[in-house]
Amino acid sequence: MLGSFADPEQNIGHLELHPGMSVADFGAGAGAYSFASARRVGGTGHVYAVEVQKDLLEKLKREAKEKHIGTIEVVWGDLDVGGGSKLKDSSMDAVVISNVLFQSENRGAMIREAHRVLKPAGKVLYIEWSDSFKNLGPTQAQVISEPSARKMFEEAGFRVMPPFHAGAHHYGFIAKKTE
Repeated sequence: MLGSFADPEQNIGHLELHPGMSVADFGAGAGAYSFASARRVGGTGHVYAVEVQKDLLEKLKREAKEKHIGTIEVVWGDLDVGGGSKLKDSSMDAVVISNVLFQSENRGAMIREAHRVLKPAGKVLYIEWSDSFKNLGPTQAQVISEPSARKMFEEAGFRVMPPFHAGAHHYGFIAKKTE
């Protein structure tokens, strides 16, 4: 059912990932984007699934082991604070921020953390709810409009590409690190 809302396999294609790349999945949740990224970066790449909920990290870790995917590393982290991902500066080729920014108490901190961990010219895949839908996702007050999200990323040092359709109730864009 959620696949009709936002298809991680389709959306991750906008990052143009290649074997050997490093990806951080901020707010990984159940790991849909972590697994989609792992399939793209292959056995020579690496995916860091960063999540604040430890029970979700344990579930994701178990599922990766059952699927014999050794390239996903789970990281407990609070993305509302600087350095919260625990990843090294300029170490990632890409960051995924999907359906999590609306939950953040410090949205600017999460975007700046993505900027910090990205290599020069690294990219963020940003996916967000475009509306509130039947108690799934954000309340209407939590919805982040595409222009508001674009402004936050531009102020943090990203060049934002044109938005794309990311599902029936979602929009997405690629933000490229410029400074």
